Amino acid sequence: MNPTLPEMMTAIEITEPGGPEKLAATRRPVPLPAPGEVLIQVAAAGVNRPDCLQRQGSYPPPPGASDLPGLEVAGTVAAVGEGVADWQIGDAVCALLTGGGYAEYCVAPAPQCLPVPAGFTMQQAAALPETFFTVWSNVFDRARLQPGESLLVHGGASGIGTTAIQLAKALGSRVFTTVGGSEKVQPCLDLGAERVINYREEDFVQVIKDITHNQGVDVILDMVGGDYVQRNLSALAVEGRLVFIAFLRGAKVDLNLAPVMMKRLTITGSTLRARPVAHKAPIANALRTTVWPLLESGAIRPIIDQVFPLAEAAAAHALMESNRHVGKILLQIG
Repeated sequence: MNPTLPEMMTAIEITEPGGPEKLAATRRPVPLPAPGEVLIQVAAAGVNRPDCLQRQGSYPPPPGASDLPGLEVAGTVAAVGEGVADWQIGDAVCALLTGGGYAEYCVAPAPQCLPVPAGFTMQQAAALPETFFTVWSNVFDRARLQPGESLLVHGGASGIGTTAIQLAKALGSRVFTTVGGSEKVQPCLDLGAERVINYREEDFVQVIKDITHNQGVDVILDMVGGDYVQRNLSALAVEGRLVFIAFLRGAKVDLNLAPVMMKRLTITGSTLRARPVAHKAPIANALRTTVWPLLESGAIRPIIDQVFPLAEAAAAHALMESNRHVGKILLQIG
């Protein structure tokens, strides 16, 4: 039996496309879990760059998803839908969503939920799903990074970057990264990066060539696109893999394909939000098997820059867009 739930909840909605000021508190009906879903009473939610893009009007939610922003949460299972056997009311979970996380309650597909790691706070758990699902799917599934290989992560101080540095290092790879300011260098070194390149002062291609004796790196994780694409190809080793998860400097580029052919390079990329549950469930299983023990042992950890109350979601978005943060930005809800 599901307990009696409130009919209404507080949430943050996007009133119209625009800046952070277009986020506003509202009252919405508490959603009900469909078959295969759980209802989560949210304690904390992660703030991610796709939330900002959605607010600007350039990244609409996929069909059937909540119009509320928020792609990851941690909280307590408050109700379970038909056919859900893995979770029970009262379980502490974190979850990857297609939307709806900026609210007191949200629904999530049961296979996209993971237990809150032992010893973790709800805030720490809310910092996990989006970045860990993304990094695992792209770096380890698509780019097939292996122990002993090398990884270049652009944006090392971001939530994705701080996750990728730690996870690749813990699983036996050499890790290099780029950052956009001198104040971000030491935090990335502390997380395990072998070399941190301030792209405002150094050419990352030349640095990578120097470090690797002109061999290049095996994998590059890029969210920049634009003028970085050709430079990435120059920094890759023979049989290297370039994987895109965003294109902050532009999606359209002129490309010299000669390095792709001469070095037998692979260029790939993905978005996760619109993929079906059947695609995300194996990622969750891999995280639970391989990554959750690393989190619980303290070998890796989420890096949290700042936590805002739900009512200050606009300030959280402003911080995200300032690029002054190192690691994750969160909203405290419950």
